[in-house]
Amino acid sequence: MENATGPCGEERPREVQETTVTEGAAKIVFPSANEVFYNPVQEFNRDLTCAVITEFARIQLGAKGIQIKVPGEKDTQKVIVDLSDQEEKKVELKESENLASRDQHRTAAVGEICEEGLHVLEGLAASGLRSIRFALEVPGLRSVVANDASAPAVDLICQNVQLNGVAHLVQPSQADARTCEYHTGLLVGWVNSEGRLTPTPCPQALRIVLHSLDLHANCYQRFVVPLLSISADFYVRVFVRVFASPAKVKASASKQALVFQCVGCGAFHLQRLAKASGVPGDRVKFSAACGPPVTPECEHCGQQHQLGGPIWAEPIHDLDFVGRVLEAVSTNPGRFNTSERIRGVLSVITEELPDVPLYYTLDQLSSTIHCSTPSLLKFRSALLHADFRVSLSHTCKNAVKTDAPASTLWDIMRCWEKEHPVKRERLSETSPAFRILSVEPRLQANFTIREDANPSSRQRRLKRFQVNPEANWGPRRRARPGGKAADEAMEERHMVLRNKRKEPPENAAQRAAWLKTVPCKRFKEGNCQRGDQCCYSHSPPAPGVSADAVPDCPETSNQSPLGLGLPLSQA
Repeated sequence: MENATGPCGEERPREVQETTVTEGAAKIVFPSANEVFYNPVQEFNRDLTCAVITEFARIQLGAKGIQIKVPGEKDTQKVIVDLSDQEEKKVELKESENLASRDQHRTAAVGEICEEGLHVLEGLAASGLRSIRFALEVPGLRSVVANDASAPAVDLICQNVQLNGVAHLVQPSQADARTCEYHTGLLVGWVNSEGRLTPTPCPQALRIVLHSLDLHANCYQRFVVPLLSISADFYVRVFVRVFASPAKVKASASKQALVFQCVGCGAFHLQRLAKASGVPGDRVKFSAACGPPVTPECEHCGQQHQLGGPIWAEPIHDLDFVGRVLEAVSTNPGRFNTSERIRGVLSVITEELPDVPLYYTLDQLSSTIHCSTPSLLKFRSALLHADFRVSLSHTCKNAVKTDAPASTLWDIMRCWEKEHPVKRERLSETSPAFRILSVEPRLQANFTIREDANPSSRQRRLKRFQVNPEANWGPRRRARPGGKAADEAMEERHMVLRNKRKEPPENAAQRAAWLKTVPCKRFKEGNCQRGDQCCYSHSPPAPGVSADAVPDCPETSNQSPLGLGLPLSQA
């Protein structure tokens, strides 16, 4: 076990109780007292990652004449894409030619070591489930490093690796994730000029992550090309390829932008950090951008702008690659339990406008002017009737992604408000709603529903957006050595602290009794001279209770125990 405190061969102390979970082709065990080791909501995340890495392996190995064999997938391979030098280079092979030469191709199957295959690093592996699923479900792998900084987690990884029989592919490691990346040579793929796939753990969050990745790549004369960027549930995940080209790194600043957003109505404008001039394919010159793109006050509501970013302002998906993943999942739906949702999310992504970075939401537009919310189909139809493009976003079901300017959106909302009027007398003359509605619309919106306003994914009723699958759904606490007992102790501590911060009882006797439950800070420091007369407790404090925030005991009995200098009857 590289970089770890001990070998996997050491006998691991058995927990009193263990839980076994099966997901995909993998089976893992974890202590019953520590459910945080497994989160069923993340199955979609893990399924999607397996699907993406499979297609990436198909591309990488296909260029070397190696065909991958995916369980449940028909034994045909129509397209082999060579992206070893540039992401745009593609080679299409006819099916007949491919079938004729199939015997000459080498194959890579799941569970086998492919000497020319992919090296995969999972920096925060926890139970090792994701890494084990890679080994059992993704063909064309050379090795998988399952790393975690926690010794109990690495113990668990070792046990699960042995349980699933993938010790030849999965290598457990205990180290800081950054240290492990350096030791394995997989630090964000900067070490290789062929272009590596880098998965990283609401549209603006995705674009901030992409900006950060590209910025760090530039330090090594490299740049990133996004393949797929997902904002789902309570996390964001991006898959990018990294390429080495000092010449193309010069263009990176022109791909980034600052965001000026009005604090009143939410209208936004993007300011590129640099501009590129020249004919594509010829010599391109780069220069500093001119700005800002907005006036000191918003032209729509008169409020100021707040500044955000920088963000990635280019497309966040490679639609050709997304289409490949979508086709593979659609033709082999039995491969993943969440295939239906993967199809829905990827279908929405293929419908998104790639050249429109951000979006508005119908809720936001309506709440700004305090009117009822128009239906999605009517609002989209109004934009289409006005000859603008519009799409959804996979990150939000009420998103309006459009190339229409903010002035057009507010004209449409003004027309909608005329049909569904608000009470103007309740609006402040300085409010964004009053200023927006006081202007007559220059565009007469047509809300007649158009057939093309309803996107294909919606018409097919695909599962596009996650529905809360369980109670208290969301991120879970990190794993603790004590399991449930530690969590219960922490919860008890939280309750004590919450009670301590509550207002004391008004009755003097009850207040005195309440103060006697709070540890004395001076006694803790060894210099309380009041003894039994102290209004605070001199008993050992309860576990986790701190007296640091408690005021000193008053020296005179006619003062408030809270140190406010007021008689008890007025405290």
